[in-house]
Amino acid sequence: LQRMLSIAVEVDRSPNCSSCKIADVIFPFILSIPLRSQREAFLNTMESHLLRCKLLELLFQHSCDVPTTLPLSLAKILYFLSHSSVLLQYQDETATWQRWDEMLQYLSLLLMSYQNVKQPTVCCLSPPTFPLAGHLRSSLNDRMDLIIQKAKPKLQDSDDISHLDVQLKIEDFISRMQEALGQPFPWQIMEKLCMLR
Repeated sequence: LQRMLSIAVEVDRSPNCSSCKIADVIFPFILSIPLRSQREAFLNTMESHLLRCKLLELLFQHSCDVPTTLPLSLAKILYFLSHSSVLLQYQDETATWQRWDEMLQYLSLLLMSYQNVKQPTVCCLSPPTFPLAGHLRSSLNDRMDLIIQKAKPKLQDSDDISHLDVQLKIEDFISRMQEALGQPFPWQIMEKLCMLR
């Protein structure tokens, strides 16, 4: 399934457009998955970083009281950190801190996938025809040319964030968690927060 989805993203002249369409179709099914382990299995095995970005972006937009119109960028990921709530369905009595932990897990996954979408990297995955990482919004032919030319990805204005931006959003997130969980926070959450920072 993941290979088929990855190919479906790449066959279009605009992978960015096809990934949006596919994500819109898949998203309601993601919301109805009751177990975290099943959600994580589906998202972690996704071969297309671009499609994973689009799905996670939809997931976080869905969980924000006030969705943002920012394009997918570092600033948008920080926005999600400050404004997302925990709205996924759970089949069992999952502790509140585990829901926050899952949210941080997906935010880190979104950040890593976004880095792969825009940053050219050497791809050693098989088969050799597997789309090269970096410039993933461009068609495969254009992407090859960009990588051969060693073209740097075009950064958006909203990718220009400072250490202070990160610090303020992390502090805001911690204060939200304090209201919801009290203290001390479970070590798993602190570990994910440090990794995200």
